[in-house]
Amino acid sequence: MKTKAVHFEKQGDPSVLKMIEADLPDPGEGEAQIRQSAIGINFMDVYQRGGQYDVALPFRPGLEGAGVVEKLGAGVDGLAVGDRVAYAGVPGGYAEARNIPAARLVKIPDGVSDEQAAAAIMKGMTVEYLMERAYPVKAGEWVLFYAAAGGVGLIAGQWGKLLGARMIGIAGGADKCQLALDNGYEAALDRRTENIVERVKELTGGAGVAVAYDSIGKETYEQTLDCLAPRGFFMSFGTTSGPVPPVYAKELQNRGSLYFSRPTLATYTAARAGLEHSASRVFDMIASGKVKIEIGQTYALDDVVQAHLDLEAGKTKGSSLLIP
Repeated sequence: MKTKAVHFEKQGDPSVLKMIEADLPDPGEGEAQIRQSAIGINFMDVYQRGGQYDVALPFRPGLEGAGVVEKLGAGVDGLAVGDRVAYAGVPGGYAEARNIPAARLVKIPDGVSDEQAAAAIMKGMTVEYLMERAYPVKAGEWVLFYAAAGGVGLIAGQWGKLLGARMIGIAGGADKCQLALDNGYEAALDRRTENIVERVKELTGGAGVAVAYDSIGKETYEQTLDCLAPRGFFMSFGTTSGPVPPVYAKELQNRGSLYFSRPTLATYTAARAGLEHSASRVFDMIASGKVKIEIGQTYALDDVVQAHLDLEAGKTKGSSLLIP
């Protein structure tokens, strides 16, 4: 059968994204074929398309989505045709339908819509591993989180508040700061108009934060170091402004015995048990109403170029979806 899909044959700006009619064979052994109802858009898609990460060309982006199982390959257990499922971290998502290793699929429970699952499974699991496993946030701790009005950031604000943390978010513009405040952040700092280090020190009584989650990279590296308390944790999980500069052990020592880590969701969900744990935590948070998913904008699959332009320009709020 045929399916509409998006791919690129060279890395570059959003214009390299092209719609094609792709062959979709029956699922192979251990695979499931799903008809997608919603596809999440992530900055990882931008990194892969833009050349920050090497990929084998031609390449089909898209790492997060949700849909319905239509066919099963040999040897698949635990899934049935008609099941609603979601996935994260498996390239090839920008398509109407796709084959995917069944072991990377999780069932979507009642109380969670396909759109919520597609918008939140990768972003929500990112928050789960960052705040509960990479650095387990403790009640009463000051936490700094960048891109607080983005898809990951809005989930993090709510999640951190539930853990009892005192959340400080950084966003661009008054409207995005207000959105962060509406989603669990005790304070929201405007990167366009405020001195972030001074405001963090003011809020924390001069102490600094116990942990900073920095998805920006090059532009904020020094700033983040300056915001940390002695023995603080720098969790670098994105590079929207470019790669983080070299990290020197002596600098971490001189700044107060700091810790630096560059964790990734792939490591924390590599084993099936880790994937199931993380996804279940996310879905439980959504179904219970404890974490609300902000779907700020949706695009038709045909409008993928505009979706990438908006994301890179900082025009989006919350999560963005492609609808096949």
